[in-house]
Amino acid sequence: MAFVYDRCASRSLRQLEMRMVGCDGYADRRGWVLAGRWIDLGEAALTTQRPQLGALLEAMRKEAGRRAVLCLVHNWGRLSADDTLRLVLQARMVEAGGWTETTFGESDRRDRTLLVGRRP
Repeated sequence: MAFVYDRCASRSLRQLEMRMVGCDGYADRRGWVLAGRWIDLGEAALTTQRPQLGALLEAMRKEAGRRAVLCLVHNWGRLSADDTLRLVLQARMVEAGGWTETTFGESDRRDRTLLVGRRP
């Protein structure tokens, strides 16, 4: 089950909409069921405490006991432009019972154990 995440600080939602189309197509090609979309907008997209990301993680935890779960993002920058923070956020996906994958086929599924225990 794919949980789609994005963040958008821009007033224009055009690029966000294009990324969502990309996520939908990627999930469809893989036969994944979409659990939904969680999008942090405006100032929330720029902080480390993102409300929608927190809600996504909670939803992933609830489903992880029943099926495989993943957070689908268009690219790694949708989590964070800062590599250290991105790895921390990826570790949170692992702690929630899933993994993270991009629409470019990049995935941390095989390296999940390396991410566990990362904290800012």
